[in-house]
Amino acid sequence: MIVVHHLNESRSQRILWLLEELGLAYDIVFHQRNAETRLAPPELVAIHPLGKSPVITDNGLTVYESGAIIDYVIRRHANGRLAPDPSTADYDRYQMWLHYAEGSAMLPLMLNMYVMRLGEAGAPLKPRIESEVGNHLGYVDGALKGREFLVGDSLTGADIQMSFVAEVAKAFGVLPKYPSMQAWIERLHARPAWKKALERGGPYALGA
Repeated sequence: MIVVHHLNESRSQRILWLLEELGLAYDIVFHQRNAETRLAPPELVAIHPLGKSPVITDNGLTVYESGAIIDYVIRRHANGRLAPDPSTADYDRYQMWLHYAEGSAMLPLMLNMYVMRLGEAGAPLKPRIESEVGNHLGYVDGALKGREFLVGDSLTGADIQMSFVAEVAKAFGVLPKYPSMQAWIERLHARPAWKKALERGGPYALGA
């Protein structure tokens, strides 16, 4: 049985969605952020030394990092679903999106969040960060133009991995500038499996 260590209001929501899309049985261990610091509780450190989520355990193996979890679950449990044929160019594009989400796209968005907390002290950094946010969101929007999904003609793990990028952009109020990306995340949020994952995972402000 797959066990998901789920931190509220976090990237682990997309792992619940992945498992619902595949119809896999799983259990959830809930972890709550500290209301003041927004950090994960110390109990999560017992599972992952960095105290980060998502983390899954499966048959004695612990896997962390969203992209690695998505790749692991699809390889081990999906029976060919949610990923292109590994012998095709679509598979290479799929792998690129799995790594791009956290390796590149999320960095300016996270910097933007931290700079916002600095108030006036962060003002000198804002133009460069906003430029990078626009650069990455424009890139994703262009990749989605005229397409329903990032890779191929059906949902893949790449869409699930990249969904968090769009959700954070929406929370910052900038997503309407990128209509293809906005339409894409609205389609993803309309999927029954996404709604089921939301029910199981609990409150998730980024899904509003």
